[in-house]
Amino acid sequence: MNADPNHRGVKVSVRGLRKSYRGQEVLKGLGFEVQPGEVFVIMGPSGSGKSVLLRHLIGLESPDAGEIRIGDEPVSCAQTMHKYRLAMVFQSGALLNSLTVGENVGLYLAEHRTQSPEEIARVVSDKLAVVGLKGTEDRMPAELSGGMKKRVALARALVMEPQLILYDEPTSELDPLSAVVIAHEIVNLNRRIGVTSLVVTHERALAFGIAQRIAVMDAGQVLVTGTPDEIRRCGIAEVRKFLNADLNLVTKTQPS
Repeated sequence: MNADPNHRGVKVSVRGLRKSYRGQEVLKGLGFEVQPGEVFVIMGPSGSGKSVLLRHLIGLESPDAGEIRIGDEPVSCAQTMHKYRLAMVFQSGALLNSLTVGENVGLYLAEHRTQSPEEIARVVSDKLAVVGLKGTEDRMPAELSGGMKKRVALARALVMEPQLILYDEPTSELDPLSAVVIAHEIVNLNRRIGVTSLVVTHERALAFGIAQRIAVMDAGQVLVTGTPDEIRRCGIAEVRKFLNADLNLVTKTQPS
């Protein structure tokens, strides 16, 4: 299915981003661009600065230098959040345990009071159907598996009709089958509505499975940006080390 021409994604530009905490530089002048409607993955080992970058992308922190622009507006500008529709899918799902699935998904609409309860119920049903959870409106978060919670969180993001969705480790702590479902949902949404998807992860299989382009981070810098094939062929030592990392089990012989 072709993307809806009225629901196109938005461009994201990061330029010269720097951030220090107590004299320790965590982001070291990194930069990259995400094209409208692209599935762009930022990957790297723990401690590479991915989480700090994500907090800057959603406007929770301000850089010491450099800037982030969404469309033609800097993230530091309050107008950005009103001009563009941005949604975030948190690592934990961040569902409210006291609300039903339907209430969680429809929370944004209920708070803004732009639609009647009947219209909200219809939108909620539609978005849950998109992520394969039709008919779960009355269930509680405690009744859901980890994969289902992430799909509910995705449905909640879709209610905003977003131009940009930011994903924080979307398949972490999921079993392989649930992870595949989430990966398919990310790709299918990109194809269906043309949303820009920016995915932050350390999981190599997810990155290479869904990305149109990948940026590999390490020590607060973007080491390389390219297509999955270009990243696989990259000769940078730190990139090769991350991509080829495997768990080595060392068996120690107990003294007799």
